[in-house]
Amino acid sequence: MKAIALTSFGIPEALEGLEVPVPALTDTQVLVEMHTSSINPADHLFRSGAILQSPMADKFPDQFQLPLVLGNEVAGIVKEVGNKVRHFKPGDRVMGMVQRGSYMDYVAVEEDLLAVIPDSLSFEEAGAAPTVALTAWQALFEHGQLQPGQRILIQAGAGGVGHVAVQLAKQHGAYVIATARDYNHNFVKGLGADEVIDYTKADFATQITEPVDIVVDSAMDPSTFGTGLPGDIGKKNYSVIKDGGTYISVVAFALNQQPKVRGINAYFFQARPNRSDFESIVRQMTENKLTIHINEAYPFTAQGLLKAYRQSEESTKRGKIIISKNLG
Repeated sequence: MKAIALTSFGIPEALEGLEVPVPALTDTQVLVEMHTSSINPADHLFRSGAILQSPMADKFPDQFQLPLVLGNEVAGIVKEVGNKVRHFKPGDRVMGMVQRGSYMDYVAVEEDLLAVIPDSLSFEEAGAAPTVALTAWQALFEHGQLQPGQRILIQAGAGGVGHVAVQLAKQHGAYVIATARDYNHNFVKGLGADEVIDYTKADFATQITEPVDIVVDSAMDPSTFGTGLPGDIGKKNYSVIKDGGTYISVVAFALNQQPKVRGINAYFFQARPNRSDFESIVRQMTENKLTIHINEAYPFTAQGLLKAYRQSEESTKRGKIIISKNLG
């Protein structure tokens, strides 16, 4: 089968198409024929090799052997199931996550990391959803305990996690403030944001006139990545949160070790894939309560993936960039 793998760390041109064996299943795994996958910010950190130079490197000791197949989202059709799998059968349409390695024709996925999707949901939207929807869902409802009427600031409101968080928070009755560049303001307001601030033209901390209950931050702040501590954006996040509020970050990985400030509950977390949450997300999507915006789709080829990574590095994107076998 075909896989598209990273043969050296650095530029996207190091991605190559390779022939590899179809994965052998364990008793608890499902073999999924991949139709759609996508790109997430963490993929860039592996592809560029930046993760090797960061304090996060020791968290991924087995993830640096080349060639390395990136990608952690998959939507497709079940082809085979392990002996102990009970929730899926061949022919099911599914979406889910793997730790690494979805840029392949066939992907072995643990049963609990998948959910069935209905015929009404396209593979393209389903393949774009798992990481960003799960991260936003758990940030708001598991870690943030978001309540109707609360004020929430969502950083990077036009991004993958951000554009999902805006929709979910607004539907839950929150007053939503988001940051985005000016050309994304109409897009983010269309998702439900009550206020949108252009962080490139104004200090968002001075534009927020009343403290917020919760901040959800998925902005890739360069001043944070090297240390994992709140950088320029993170420090301003603290300044707009009310005493006893909540600060949730998916970028400041050392946040949990920081002393508590003004009673603010500060969390860094990585999404915890599980079938129950995926099923909740699928329901939101099929009931048209949640839309995953696809910025652009590229074919499942080395050249297509190269172009996808180049596009993903641009600041003008909205939502997700996907890789689809349906494009040929």
